[in-house]
Amino acid sequence: MYNIALHIKSRDWVYILLIGILFGMFLSSLGYILLEKSLVDGAIFGIIVGFSITLFSLVFISYMNKNILPKLKEVYWLPLSILFSFLSGFLGTILGTTLAKAAHLELIDAFENQILIIALLVGVLTYIVGALLYRFVKMRNQKDFIDHQYVQSRLRSLETQLNPHFLFNALNSIAELVHHDKDKAEAAVLKVSSFLRNTMNEKALLSLPNEMKNVRDYVELENIRFSGKIHLFMPSVVPRWCVPKFSIQLLVENAIKHGFNIHNKTLNIWLSFDENEKRIVLKNDGNSMKSLKFGVGLSNLNQRVELLCGGRIEVHETKEPTFYIYLGECHENFDC
Repeated sequence: MYNIALHIKSRDWVYILLIGILFGMFLSSLGYILLEKSLVDGAIFGIIVGFSITLFSLVFISYMNKNILPKLKEVYWLPLSILFSFLSGFLGTILGTTLAKAAHLELIDAFENQILIIALLVGVLTYIVGALLYRFVKMRNQKDFIDHQYVQSRLRSLETQLNPHFLFNALNSIAELVHHDKDKAEAAVLKVSSFLRNTMNEKALLSLPNEMKNVRDYVELENIRFSGKIHLFMPSVVPRWCVPKFSIQLLVENAIKHGFNIHNKTLNIWLSFDENEKRIVLKNDGNSMKSLKFGVGLSNLNQRVELLCGGRIEVHETKEPTFYIYLGECHENFDC
């Protein structure tokens, strides 16, 4: 089971490695300057020791967090963490000093004659630094976890409003067909069933090709009601983006609901993708927009795009209603 106290990201280890190398380099350089020894040798020695200590920390702590601590009661976590942090500093210092000697670097006398005592002291220092880093990583993970739970709760709230919105319109269409064409009504029920089976999953994001499949299914469903008068035009090549579930489908639904005019023979809907700006463009030749204010469905969609991708929805044209969906970077706690 996922535990935020044990989770260390690869990016964290890169930062820890850089901190260990820089800390070792500056501390060693300072010692060499005070003892009037070679600054270059001091900097190189510090880099080697800092790298060695961090390397042992990466191996020991990663193995401990993955294979040992999850199997033990939390009461044993602290003493084991102290032991492994100490061993990282102790063994890293001995390895770093050995490598420095092999490279014929000038060493401080204490590292020549009292290496075990120095390694013990560095081991204690490593534990102190490790404890501080652990607190930082744990606090960051807790924040990520809270953010994730917040986004999930918001999405659940929005989607409970979204699904009934679609079902209401679909069932209304079927109710009208029942009195006029039972075969079309039956086909509509089967299409609704197929559509819901494809879309009712727990993922907040879908790949753009999957979302486009949902859109095509939805248009086919609506064309049962409108006798094939809705025409959807889209590129044959679709980018491999992640998009919020139901996002494009809801814009198409909105275009049909507000744009279709019984006096027109058809409603044409055009979809295009701007890969440079990571933008989805949806345009239709139906009724002009009377208001720029979003209704419930579009407001929910705008919130989901913002929560999941840091993006937004904009109205670009009202005479021939044109919507832009700007997709930013998807939330790291979700995938498609």
